[in-house]
Amino acid sequence: METISATPTIVEDRSESGSLNDQFQHRFFPGAEEQKKDPYLVEFDPDDPLDPKNWSRAYRWYLTILGGMLVLNATFASSAPSGIAGQLMEDFHISQEVATLTISLFVAGYCVGPLLWAPLSEEYGRRPVFLISFVVYTGFQVGCALSQNTASIIIFRLLGGTFAAAPLTNSGAVISDMWDAGTRGKALALFTLAPFAGPSLGPIVGGYITTAGVSWRWLFWVLTIFAGLCTVFIAFTLPETYAPVIMISKAKAMRLRTDDDNYYAPKEKEEKKSFVKRIEHTVARPFKILFQEPMLIAITVYMSFVYGCIYLLFEAYPAVFQQGHHMSEGVVGLMYLPVFFGGCLGVVVYLIFFNPRYERLIDQYKPAMMPPEERLDISIIAAPIFAASFFWFGWTSYPSISFWAPMLSGLGMGFSVVFIFLALFNYMIDAYLFVAASALASNTVFRSSFGAAFPLFANQMYEALNPRWASTLVGCVALIMVPIPFVLRRYGEKLRKHSKHAPSPPSKLKIEESSV
Repeated sequence: METISATPTIVEDRSESGSLNDQFQHRFFPGAEEQKKDPYLVEFDPDDPLDPKNWSRAYRWYLTILGGMLVLNATFASSAPSGIAGQLMEDFHISQEVATLTISLFVAGYCVGPLLWAPLSEEYGRRPVFLISFVVYTGFQVGCALSQNTASIIIFRLLGGTFAAAPLTNSGAVISDMWDAGTRGKALALFTLAPFAGPSLGPIVGGYITTAGVSWRWLFWVLTIFAGLCTVFIAFTLPETYAPVIMISKAKAMRLRTDDDNYYAPKEKEEKKSFVKRIEHTVARPFKILFQEPMLIAITVYMSFVYGCIYLLFEAYPAVFQQGHHMSEGVVGLMYLPVFFGGCLGVVVYLIFFNPRYERLIDQYKPAMMPPEERLDISIIAAPIFAASFFWFGWTSYPSISFWAPMLSGLGMGFSVVFIFLALFNYMIDAYLFVAASALASNTVFRSSFGAAFPLFANQMYEALNPRWASTLVGCVALIMVPIPFVLRRYGEKLRKHSKHAPSPPSKLKIEESSV
């Protein structure tokens, strides 16, 4: 359940009144005009079939769905062992906390993966990173299935999560490679569902494997088959989508066709960085940006808490439904379905009501860039719903109350989480346009650390406080964080004016004045 990490795409403003926009872009791309004058510089033509944005809409939607399926694979694998925890405890003679590590350490791998796969994809392209990571990830699923002791399965889960993080960071980048800003909202809305569908569906498969009396090893064989099929689809249907890498191939082809070595792609002329500089850029820079940006810190804390709460449910639901309502592991898995259905409802509502409104706003603000704060309206709606869902879940969790009451609280959770993540992901991409990859990378690492940590203390918290007060505690913290999207909506523009990394683009008014 992770993260959408997209490399932002800058669309050239061709309007006559866009002079300030041109200055704004020139500030961040010095030398761009000089490169354009070079006849040997290889770029995409307006209708170039090599440009991913010119591919057929049907093919781009297929690749969007494939990217979502790869994320679904990773997040499904993260939560599936929750249904076989009892078998692991019995076979390996381990405690509940150690069994929970099979989930926590897989998610902990997401902390390492983004720092590797995102910069590697920008250096060598999306396709090789996807292919290599999924081949290795599939191998680690085999390792889990064949594990003979606790240490081996825990190590394989950690390494598996590290390689599974590739689609969590790069599938969003593939979407950004193919779609313009207007359509990106629709693509990301459908794509955002995948990180929440996986954790909701994983416990069902794991739970029914236990209920059927089948060995826990079969769960990892199922994950192996799923990962193997995804690897086949990557190998045969996923092309390279990263424009700078495609242009390198185009430049090589032109050199061969013309027998002129002067042709070059922009990326081929980039300054080669030393190993130390590259490490500093890919690892240290995201955290440097994070700690210099109060807005980004607030967003990251809020999203990390929400993300951790989703993984906290893998301990909270068994406490309520298995212990309180005496359900089997398989039936407990079904209790997660409302979270998934709530997420589906959130996507539908977004596509029908909010995305058309966003597209109208883009037209209204042209030729200026639309303020990122316009993205936040849905999070203002969702934040109170998320907090209320935990109060609902907690105070209907008495065994004497029908299980339908706490189960249906998942609708509000799924609905609100999708809205919160859609709003804040898009806000980060728009606000930190030129350093979005680094902003998203730091956000992903901290969010993953929360997802790994929350299950480790959730079981003790729900036992010590009981489900009512434990869920109330979570709801109160969520309530404290409700003002975050309100504050960003109200004061975000002023904060961006003082930001080092999220400078305000020229407003519509200024551009209109400059054209008079």
